[in-house]
Amino acid sequence: MLDTFVAIKWTLIVMVCLRLLSGFIEVTAAFLMLRLNSVEKAIAINATLALVGPTVLLLSLGIGLAGITGKLSLAKFLLIGAGVLLIFIGIRK
Repeated sequence: MLDTFVAIKWTLIVMVCLRLLSGFIEVTAAFLMLRLNSVEKAIAINATLALVGPTVLLLSLGIGLAGITGKLSLAKFLLIGAGVLLIFIGIRK
């Protein structure tokens, strides 16, 4: 069991921790919405969450790409970057 944990790269651990933090923020926001019991305040909280998701996506993607820098060619990095750009364009419209 310990050998398996040691074999996990630190890059992956940081990415997982970012996702766990993001999930914790989402769940906390949901409970806060329930506690405040106001549609207006829930919309404000939801708007704040709209910033958290893309930020965590960009951070975890950047960390992941930094972790595999030596394994990918420049063309593949550009394709990944174009894919992320298309995701954000698709979300906006």
